[in-house]
Amino acid sequence: PGSPLVPRPFRVLAPRAETADTTTLTLEPADGAPLAFSAGQFTMLGTFGGSEAPISVTSSPTPAGPIEQTIRDMGGVTRALTRAQPGDMLTVRGPYGTGWNITDGSGGDIVIVAGGIGLAPLRSALLQVLADRANYHRVVLLYGARSPQERVFRDDLARWERGEGDIAFDITVDRADPGWPGRVGLVTHLIPGAVFDPARTLALVCGPEVMMRFVAAALIDAGVPAGRIRVSLERNMKCGIGLCGHCQLRELFICTDGPV
Repeated sequence: PGSPLVPRPFRVLAPRAETADTTTLTLEPADGAPLAFSAGQFTMLGTFGGSEAPISVTSSPTPAGPIEQTIRDMGGVTRALTRAQPGDMLTVRGPYGTGWNITDGSGGDIVIVAGGIGLAPLRSALLQVLADRANYHRVVLLYGARSPQERVFRDDLARWERGEGDIAFDITVDRADPGWPGRVGLVTHLIPGAVFDPARTLALVCGPEVMMRFVAAALIDAGVPAGRIRVSLERNMKCGIGLCGHCQLRELFICTDGPV
């Protein structure tokens, strides 16, 4: 309802700690009208009387209902957001930006490569794929985290590792602790061992920019057409609508031409 430029009040239903500095908030609209969004879009999430930060929506775009947003404490407004408690009211503007448009991959393979909290904007796309699983062939998720303690969405990861959703899942960490039984190394090292048909693959990538550059190159080396590789970029946005210039990348504005 109303203009997407006007902040709407959303109520915190539940906070969930993901890591030592990352929290997922479940939010419901105080006005009762669900937020319609596409997987990959973000909102400007803020505190009353405070500032805002661009935060990806991490829940599935369907069905309509409460949304989830995952926030890393980077100081300032994000610290206040990660400390929100049930019943607190926050402001939501949006949704803004472009989405993953995963239906472009219908009938083929979906390869998702995530680094760290880069899994947050990809989770929405993956949940949408799983809700419509019969429309896709292979679904591959390759995830890299800096350490076992810095994995996000661990309940989801455990389910996907068990094979729920018919996902081919592999994970690696940069630094292991003594109890880590899995792989150690860069997420790019997982690509050669993954099984997918490059000619009919739609690849979605999100993580640190240097990681995305190397992942995109590795996917191209594996035969995935460059035009079938999509990345999501992050910048310090202030307006979300292409006015402030904080997110300019050459001739592009990440908030309106992206983030995908």
